[in-house]
Amino acid sequence: MEYKKSQSLSEQVADEILDMIVVKKQFKIGDKLPNETELSELLNVSRTTLREAIKMLVLQDIVEIKRGKGTFVKSDEVDNFTLGNLRSNTSDLADLLEMRLIIEPMGAYYATKRASDNEIEKIIEYGEIIEQKILNNEDRTDAEQQFHNAIAKASGNSFMKELVPIISKAINESVILSKQYEKATELTLKDHRMIIDFMKERNAEGAKTAMSLHIIHTIDSFGFKDRLV
Repeated sequence: MEYKKSQSLSEQVADEILDMIVVKKQFKIGDKLPNETELSELLNVSRTTLREAIKMLVLQDIVEIKRGKGTFVKSDEVDNFTLGNLRSNTSDLADLLEMRLIIEPMGAYYATKRASDNEIEKIIEYGEIIEQKILNNEDRTDAEQQFHNAIAKASGNSFMKELVPIISKAINESVILSKQYEKATELTLKDHRMIIDFMKERNAEGAKTAMSLHIIHTIDSFGFKDRLV
């Protein structure tokens, strides 16, 4: 497994385990993770790196360590800790979408230039999961969050990574509202394919434009046209 040097190895391993729990649903709440030897071999990292990664997930309340028993899944949801005071109303959502339009296109631009091959593969994988969930009429919130968050992290900018909880909040609210707008869901399918295609080609300008169009389509579909003036 290929890991990128701009992010600490333990952080990347924590993200990989989080992906197994939150997006791929390989482990459910209450499940025991493979033992240290098995998991370190699976992820191709040292036990020391794995321990650091597990500590990070413990701090996020995703897993818990039970002495003499092992490590167990405690939660399958990422806590958007600093955003608990945001209200779920249309004014907040319009502001969040506008914020995404300001930030995410350039995030996609730099991610396309800087992402490792492994990170591009993960972004593609999330996109495929989202598409399958849309076609199966299943909830895609977790996969949507991981798709956009993976792009933000792949930008290689530490401040972009700090904005991940805000992006997650915006995604969560958007997915909930999109259930009322069939057009928004159809456009998501097309837009994601376009973003992924440009990223696969390492076309940074194309990825930036595709991300801008994706967010503009969302803003327009939800009736926030005044934000596009």
